[in-house]
Amino acid sequence: MSNPDPTVSAANQPSADGRESGRELDSRIRQLAVPALGALVAEPLFVLVDSAMIGHLGATPLAGLSIASTVLQTAIGLMIFLAYATTPLVARRLGQGHRDLALSAGVDGLWLAAAIGVVLAVAGALFGTPVLGLFTTDPEVLGQASAYLRVSLIGVPAMLLVLAATGVLRGLQDTRTPLLVVVLGVIANIALNALLIYGLGWGIAGSAAGTVIAQIGMAAALVAVVVRQALAAGADLRPRWQGVGRSMRDGGWLFVRTLALRVALVVTVWFAASLGTATVAGYQVLFTLFTALGMAFDALAVAGQALIGLELGDGDERGVRRVRAVQQRLQRWGVLLGAALTVAFAAVAPWLGRAFTSDAAVLAALTPGIVAMGLTLPLAGYVFVLDGILIGAGDGRYLAIASVINLVVMAPWMLLVGWAHTAGWIAPEWSLVAVWSCFGVVYMAMRALTLGLRARGTAWLRTAV
Repeated sequence: MSNPDPTVSAANQPSADGRESGRELDSRIRQLAVPALGALVAEPLFVLVDSAMIGHLGATPLAGLSIASTVLQTAIGLMIFLAYATTPLVARRLGQGHRDLALSAGVDGLWLAAAIGVVLAVAGALFGTPVLGLFTTDPEVLGQASAYLRVSLIGVPAMLLVLAATGVLRGLQDTRTPLLVVVLGVIANIALNALLIYGLGWGIAGSAAGTVIAQIGMAAALVAVVVRQALAAGADLRPRWQGVGRSMRDGGWLFVRTLALRVALVVTVWFAASLGTATVAGYQVLFTLFTALGMAFDALAVAGQALIGLELGDGDERGVRRVRAVQQRLQRWGVLLGAALTVAFAAVAPWLGRAFTSDAAVLAALTPGIVAMGLTLPLAGYVFVLDGILIGAGDGRYLAIASVINLVVMAPWMLLVGWAHTAGWIAPEWSLVAVWSCFGVVYMAMRALTLGLRARGTAWLRTAV
């Protein structure tokens, strides 16, 4: 039996007419987005720490780490739906004033993450080495990659539990706890890697073991927080198969959405490589910059997931008005942040490339490429925010279908650019701009179109139940 949460209900109704001042909205967004950004920035430090420490062991272990971490991070990245599907569902129940049901939904997500983690770990143990073999024929590099992956697989269930528990806490409007846990996890990872790699001489296996221990500790801490709150709210800790099935259904659509996005990214790298070494090297720099900036946009998207799900919980006209207010405010933040970054990149474009390379051919393409990327950042901010808003509304089915359409539309433009390059119509210094036009302009513009049209309507306001 559900227990209405009067505290949440009251907090979810800023005024009698459902209106909230822009300053109050900005404050709520900052309270969610700033800690979320901190956690997003901290997470890549795990791979960075591993790379820095393994790099001192030689080129072969570092090459093995590169291959193994690429395979592992790709698999984990595709499971991001464990957070994205859980956040809006928990927030919706919380907005309805039923904290027990919110936490029950969160617990269902944890059970699903644990089950998928075990399956992935077993699959990795059975097929991991053949997959790694697709990336290298060097037996020494393959041996190092296999050693890293073999140990890392032990921590896969913990990694997925971290994703799911983070999604639960975001739905509960708490992004500070995940930030604290991630920061402590990174610190522990540094200490453990130093001990195991150098102190005990375990090499690359020690790096994997240190990360596994840190991830298990993070998972234990976050799950403990969720379980404690679930017990306090009277939620059932046993798996509710109907709830797990709901999480699988919603997560399935978001998996398709994420897979289509990953395909777009990989295809663009492949296309850049087909235009020459200088082009793919320059694109690596552009994509690195875009990924780093994307964390700021992602933080706004996380705030959108949590706030939209919460406000839709009321299900009345006032709730819809608040949803529209949050939507408009987040869109404005995304575009303004993108515009500010555009100005910054335009100012440093002539010199920024030299921080990454001294190759004359790459530098010649990088300056116009950085400017082109900078000009698309307001569009990216708009897209990231709308993506988070629709995820918060539980509109996974539409996001999946739209992602496939966006991918299909990008393909002919990429073929056209490739034909123009082969025909000699694109000068070498403009090749990077041509590649960015495929992903940063056409693909992102299609995402803006499909997401924008959806957001202007009302169907997404009724998708989550």
